[in-house]
Amino acid sequence: MQDMLVKLYELPDHSALIQKLKNDSIDIRRPLAAEKSLTLEWISKYFGTGWASEADVSFSYQPITCFIAVCQQKIIGFACYDSCYRNFFGPTGVDESFRSKGIGKALLFECLQGMLSQGYAYGIIGGVGPAEFYEKTCGAIMIPGSDPGIYKGILSEVPLE
Repeated sequence: MQDMLVKLYELPDHSALIQKLKNDSIDIRRPLAAEKSLTLEWISKYFGTGWASEADVSFSYQPITCFIAVCQQKIIGFACYDSCYRNFFGPTGVDESFRSKGIGKALLFECLQGMLSQGYAYGIIGGVGPAEFYEKTCGAIMIPGSDPGIYKGILSEVPLE
């Protein structure tokens, strides 16, 4: 899976989407440090330990470089940046029963806005699955020669001794 590049200084306004989600009782926010364990457990349960490990890194920054979507005091989605590498967006995921409501898009924009506010002009979306989504949503373009990218040679399981 290739990486994509996005211009952070030309992001569209997403405030209407954030307000629409709020009207539907869905908040997009950074988790508190006290919510770290709950957030990582949720990510691990629904998206695996690899993504939870990456998200764990996002809690070592101030501000925390993770955003969560919350509905009725429950996590329903997350997105991180600067977690696997500096200037990289991801991982990100939304509970299957809450997809197609704009939550993933809102999480993406909050992270990209966070990257811009930290001084990045461009952001990298690593190991992209839904390339068409990122092209349409934020104008991301493929980075030639970026497959397999940063995950080349990653361990897939603990070797037996």
